[in-house]
Amino acid sequence: MVQYTTTRLDASFAALSDATRRGVLEQLGRADASITELAEKFHMTLTGMKKHVGVLEEAGLVATEKVGRVRTCKLGLSGLEEEAAWIERRRQLWAARFDDLDRVVEDMKRKEKSGGRRKRV
Repeated sequence: MVQYTTTRLDASFAALSDATRRGVLEQLGRADASITELAEKFHMTLTGMKKHVGVLEEAGLVATEKVGRVRTCKLGLSGLEEEAAWIERRRQLWAARFDDLDRVVEDMKRKEKSGGRRKRV
């Protein structure tokens, strides 16, 4: 199970690392589109868009269906729940670390303030 999750996360984050692929996901969130329509919208070749869609499809983020000569793309069924949960766990970890750092800084300020009031001889 851990290996599958890691592999899936790797594929998802690799797919999401590209601005064009993120744009494709945003576009498909509004409406299904053919690869040709996506290629035109993103000003790229059909071959280039097929490669981007292939990466997204491999990650489970996009599903395609071919009817006749047209391959239509839509958002995949997997969603990004696992990825969002992974990010949230890291966010909580970093938030806790920054809270700890804030406490250390406040403690240092308090000590500095109390130590700075001594009379000089």
